[in-house]
Amino acid sequence: MSSAEPTEAEPTEAGATEQTGPAVRESGRGPRPAAPAPSPLPGLAESARRLADATTTSIALVADALARIEATQPTLNAFRHLRAEAALAEAAEADRRLAAGERLPLLGVPVAVKDDTDVAGLPTHFGCDGERPPAGSDSEAVRRLRAAGAVVVGKTNSCELGQWPFTEGTAFGATRNPWNTAHTPGGSSGGSAAAVAAGLVPAALGSDGAGSVRIPAAWTHLVGIKPQRGRISVHPHSDSFQGLTVNGPLARTVADAALLLDAVAGAHPEDFHRPPAVRAADAARRDPGRLRIALAWRPPLTLTGAGPDPEVRRAVTALADTLARLGHHVEEARPRYGLIGLAFVPRATAGIAEFAARHPEPALLDPRTRSALRTGTRLGGRVVRAARAREVRQHRRIGALFDTSGFDVLLTPTTAAPPPRIGRFDDLSAWRTDVAMAAACPYAWPWNVLGWPGVNVPAGFTRSGLPVGAQLLGPSRSEERLIALAAQLEDDRRWFEHRPPV
Repeated sequence: MSSAEPTEAEPTEAGATEQTGPAVRESGRGPRPAAPAPSPLPGLAESARRLADATTTSIALVADALARIEATQPTLNAFRHLRAEAALAEAAEADRRLAAGERLPLLGVPVAVKDDTDVAGLPTHFGCDGERPPAGSDSEAVRRLRAAGAVVVGKTNSCELGQWPFTEGTAFGATRNPWNTAHTPGGSSGGSAAAVAAGLVPAALGSDGAGSVRIPAAWTHLVGIKPQRGRISVHPHSDSFQGLTVNGPLARTVADAALLLDAVAGAHPEDFHRPPAVRAADAARRDPGRLRIALAWRPPLTLTGAGPDPEVRRAVTALADTLARLGHHVEEARPRYGLIGLAFVPRATAGIAEFAARHPEPALLDPRTRSALRTGTRLGGRVVRAARAREVRQHRRIGALFDTSGFDVLLTPTTAAPPPRIGRFDDLSAWRTDVAMAAACPYAWPWNVLGWPGVNVPAGFTRSGLPVGAQLLGPSRSEERLIALAAQLEDDRRWFEHRPPV
């Protein structure tokens, strides 16, 4: 039931054939003169429709995406690597297949993936400095993207090993928020969020280990889906960050996010987690029915005293009022989070330690990463196994909100604060970074411990024009309900009509 993407200006064939895009290289190293940015691309579903109807070509769309990435790189710095030559060759092949009558969900559509994701022929830096060899093969998620016909134009910036809700680092500089370039787009999927919000690509993949899809989606006015653990494969990793991290889509509309989720969902033969399939795109066209929605303001215990900024609270309250007007029962409630942080910290730091230990030049890592590596090494083994063993009890205790109290969905702010300014976390110690991070973003990470799905939806803007979001959270395997509810909200609030100035 989600509204269709509004019509955009179509890329011209002449402009597409003249623009060949930048060569494959690392982005963000040194200033370059900025060029005028083209108007945004059409959305994912609209791009696929135009390609199938032969009203545009893949070469036009891909070349246009590469042109706008190049034009905005000096200001937004969303990409770490581009694969211009390969992407244009794949676009030409997609056009041949389309002309021959072949149809696939994303045949010829340009997309981007985060720099923690293996793309054959490109290094996977995951936000780190130093040299890395090119990946020898695609990750399972990228393999499925290609099987759906998508053209991967490049890899987007991430903070170092995905640890923080900002996308800044010595390896690539700062990725900036297209709504206000003095502010972060969030993290760790900040490059993907900035690229989609600015209209550089129709949609992108991110990953979410403590809110890293939902937080940047909230801070850039996007839909971001954290699916059920195992819904999208993380292979070649079997259980990324001790089961905390999942891959998920970022898009401007619910329909586009659902389409991307359907395209990449599915397990690799070596995956541990294999939830039954869902039909996300169908759910985006379905009435959710009348739901009981719990509105929770109090975050889990973080020892920071964090609560929502007044402007965040105002925006989320307005969204809750919309849900009530749409016929849902909305009632304030308090999930029984308990001391879930005692399970999160060992799993998160052990995951960082596992990734950091593979770095060929550990001295290049941020001092805060090296601190997390030491902590994760100490908390690995028996401690992290005990933390994971508590998950069943956490499911029962927090799941009582759904199973006993009878709620269908939990609504919370996605973050407690609007997007911070670039440099807000510079020169902080590991401990002070963690405290500042927990105060700004206390709401998202418990659902990573549980492995359950959540969807960020745009909640509005602060008085200074910065986006904030709300998250719809559900019990195990409830993506279809959350997507249907998000689509109903989108039909009413029409957030996709608002674009950033960049």
